[in-house]
Amino acid sequence: MSEDIYFSDATKLAELIRNREVSSVEVVQAHLDRIQAVNPKINAIVTLADGAIKAAEAADAAVHGSEQLGALHGVPFTVKDSIDTARVLTQRGSPIFKGRTPDTDATSVARLKKAGGILLAKTNLPEFSYWIESDNLLTGRSNNPWDVTRTPGGSSGGESAAIAAGMSPIGLGTDLAISVRGPAAQTGIVSLKATHGRVPMTGIYPRTPRRFWHVGPMARSIRDLALAFSQLAGPDGQDAFSTSTVQFDAGIGRQPYRQLRVGWLVEPGFGPIDSEVAKAVEAAADALKGLGLHVEPVRIPALEKDFALDVFNRIHVMEMKPAFAQVTAGHEDQMYKMSKTMLSLPDTSMKDFIEAEQAAERLRDGYAAYFQKFDALITPVLPLPAHKHGQEEFVINGQKVDATYLQGATVPLNITGLPGISMRFGTSKEGLPINVQIVGSWLAESTILNVASLLESVSTVRSLHPNL
Repeated sequence: MSEDIYFSDATKLAELIRNREVSSVEVVQAHLDRIQAVNPKINAIVTLADGAIKAAEAADAAVHGSEQLGALHGVPFTVKDSIDTARVLTQRGSPIFKGRTPDTDATSVARLKKAGGILLAKTNLPEFSYWIESDNLLTGRSNNPWDVTRTPGGSSGGESAAIAAGMSPIGLGTDLAISVRGPAAQTGIVSLKATHGRVPMTGIYPRTPRRFWHVGPMARSIRDLALAFSQLAGPDGQDAFSTSTVQFDAGIGRQPYRQLRVGWLVEPGFGPIDSEVAKAVEAAADALKGLGLHVEPVRIPALEKDFALDVFNRIHVMEMKPAFAQVTAGHEDQMYKMSKTMLSLPDTSMKDFIEAEQAAERLRDGYAAYFQKFDALITPVLPLPAHKHGQEEFVINGQKVDATYLQGATVPLNITGLPGISMRFGTSKEGLPINVQIVGSWLAESTILNVASLLESVSTVRSLHPNL
C-alpha cells in the first residue's frame, strides 16, 4: 500500500483522503518513511518541516467534520529551499544563510496551504538558486534517482529528484532560465512555468532580474499541474509583475472545441539537439496529429536572428553580478563555484545591454507573430538527457558546447515571459527520461495544459518510476 501512496499523484491522494479511503496521516507517514529510505542516496530533502503529522491529524479531523475541504486537503507538498516557509529553515543553498528561518510563507506556499496542502520538507538547490546542477557548500549535491552518477538538474533539482523518487507528490520550484523545466526533464516528471507574473514571486530569493524569474508547480501528472496552477495564480498585491486577473479554465482532458494548430521545432534556434531528443519531439508531434490536431514543422525566424541564450547572458550578468557582490561581501570564504564565476565575468557594456534588451523585444515580437497562426509549439526541453555530475562540456551532433547551452530551448520563455510545460515523452537508449516542452501564447496556460493532457493520454512512459 505504501508504494501505491508515494507514487500516486496529488489529485488521487486528495480524492482518497476526501473519500476516507486513506487518511492524511497515512499519506504523510508513507512519504516520511520513503524519505528515510531513499533520501540518503539522493540528498533531495534538506529539511523536514516540523508538525507535518500534527497537521495531517487536523486534516483527518476536518474530513470527518462539516468543514469545506480544499483541493489539496491533507496532501503533503515540498518546496525548493529558496522559497520562504514560515518557521522552517530557508537557507538558499549557501552557508551565508545558514540557520535562516523566515517568519512568513511565500505567497505560493501560503496558497498551497490554503488549498489544504501540508508542508512536508524543503528541497536542495545550487548556491543562490543559480546553476544547472543542484550542489552547494551547505547541503551538498543532489543525485538523479534514475542514475545517481547523474544530476537531477538545477536549480530546482532537489525538488525534481524528490518527486521522481516518491518522496513528494507535488512541490514548488523556481525558474530563471531552465530551473523547473530542465530538472523535470532530467528526472521524468512534469512542471509548469506559467506566463510571467501569473504566480507571484513574493517571498522568493533571488529576485534579480525580476522580469525573468518565475515560480511554478512540479508534479507527477498534468492534472496535478492544472490543479496547482488553479490555486497559485493571481495577484497578491505585493509583486508588481503579478497583475493579471484574467479568468482561466483549469479543466483539462477534453477535446478542444475546434481543431488546435500545433507547430513543432527542433532546430534551428536552440543550438544543437541530440538525435534521441529530436526523435521524442517528432514523436510527440506525430501523436498529436494522430489525435486529430493540425500539426506541422515550423521555424521561428526571430530565434534564428537573435540567439536567446546570448541575449539572456548579456542582460542578466549586468543585473545579477552586483546582487551577488552585495550578498557575498564579507563572506568570500563561504562562496561556492557559481558566485565566484559570476563575479569573475566581465561587465556587459551599456551598448551591449541596450542591444540585448532590443533583441529581447524582437524575440517577443517573433513569438507573437507565430501565435497568430498557431495555438501551441512543441520543442525540446534539454538538448540531451541527464548528464554526469560536474560535466561542463558536451558534444552534441558533433558540435562542442559548454554547459550553458543546456538552457538553449528553455531560456526563450524566460526572456519573453511565455508559458511552457515540461513532460516526459521518451526514453534514451540508456534508460533515461526524455521530456518535451509545450509552449503557449501569453496567458494561454489552459491551452497547453489541454495539449499536454492529450499527449499524456497516449504516452507509454507515464507509469515508469526509478528503481531505488
